[in-house]
Amino acid sequence: MNRINPNKLLRSKWTAPRPERKEKHFMVTELWRDEDENVVDVTLEAVLTRRAYRMPWRELEDAERWLTGWR
Repeated sequence: MNRINPNKLLRSKWTAPRPERKEKHFMVTELWRDEDENVVDVTLEAVLTRRAYRMPWRELEDAERWLTGWR
């Protein structure tokens, strides 16, 4: 399990150990916050295709789906 501070996710880099559609490396490009300013979602952008995905930031804690940094 990756330990993550959600407030430091912006511009962080991630690797998908099992890439889909040749998308392996990602960067967090946007943080989505609730009315209390807590981070609830992130936008991940694939480096190769520039495709963006919005997802709950807690999914990045799953070490089987996401690795920190580009590998």
